[in-house]
Amino acid sequence: MRIAVPVTDGRLCMHFGHCEQFLLVDVEDNQIKEKSYVIPPPHAPGVIPKFLGEQRVDCIIAGGMGRRAQDLFEEQNIQVVVGATGDDPIQLVQSYLDGTLQTGSNLCDH
Repeated sequence: MRIAVPVTDGRLCMHFGHCEQFLLVDVEDNQIKEKSYVIPPPHAPGVIPKFLGEQRVDCIIAGGMGRRAQDLFEEQNIQVVVGATGDDPIQLVQSYLDGTLQTGSNLCDH
């Protein structure tokens, strides 16, 4: 499994489309095995879901994401988790794997 988290300044970027990079976390047997960063293409409708699909991402954890973007990720067979809060992207992934990830409101209203 590969999980993506939008990151700016080393912290969760609350809107995936405005992040500096994506942390990609490879998971095996529910354990973090590898971490890498990729710089996304410029933000435009449909571009980032396709890009992350090409990166073999299975799940994205984000603070906020519009409904259309969520639909585009689902078309790429990428699970979407929105409403994540916190700064440390690795801790967010670990919480997701542990089943303890706290999510609130989707922080994006478009």
